[in-house]
Amino acid sequence: MAFLGWFVHYVLIFLVMTAFAVFGFFAGKKSADRKAAKTADSDNTAKN
Repeated sequence: MAFLGWFVHYVLIFLVMTAFAVFGFFAGKKSADRKAAKTADSDNTAKN
């Protein structure tokens, strides 16, 4: 029975860490896309 308790404990830790990783991935992607759009916009205004 103790094995099952530890197993559930580690699965919960895994799920929390996976959720943080997924959040970090999407937040970083959104930030990079925003920076790229801002850079592209400033490049276009500099040429005009």
